[in-house]
Amino acid sequence: MAIYMVYEDALALMKRFTASESLQKHMLAVEAAMRAYARRFGEDEEKWAIAGILHDFDYEKYPEDHPVRGVAMLREMGYPEDVLEAILGHADLPEYPRKTLMARALFAVDELVGLITAAVYVRPDRSIRSLELPSLKKKFKDKAFAARVDREGIVRGASELGVELDEHLAFVLEALKADAERIGLG
Repeated sequence: MAIYMVYEDALALMKRFTASESLQKHMLAVEAAMRAYARRFGEDEEKWAIAGILHDFDYEKYPEDHPVRGVAMLREMGYPEDVLEAILGHADLPEYPRKTLMARALFAVDELVGLITAAVYVRPDRSIRSLELPSLKKKFKDKAFAARVDREGIVRGASELGVELDEHLAFVLEALKADAERIGLG
């Protein structure tokens, strides 16, 4: 029996499983980007937010089995299949293709949020409000900066989403700026 969980339940679950404040902030930031894209595409904002807030909830406890282990748990709890498919798709594993717009959006924003966060942390004021698109693009092109960020994945994600790369960078940056305090980037 499928039970549609509400955002507050998903947030509580994420916090219960995730001790790392930085990982919690990452999931909040991905959620903010997912909400923005849901509004842009006329999709269910709450559902997309839940996919964003839960996409890495199992990472600390089960890094080797992430996100498969977490999705199995969420399935038992009754989370909708499209949310589970999106979470599986963000891992970029061939056995979990991104068939839905939500899955493509989650993949597209995940690594980009990491790059934006890293760019904020090296700013003198450590605030996203002072980060502008040209500076973000410069960080994107500098392969030595935040070297673990999958830039190829960001490019592919924007393409799969049907959005030009510069537009995608700007859109996600603005989405995070709009929620800066809550996601810890103010």
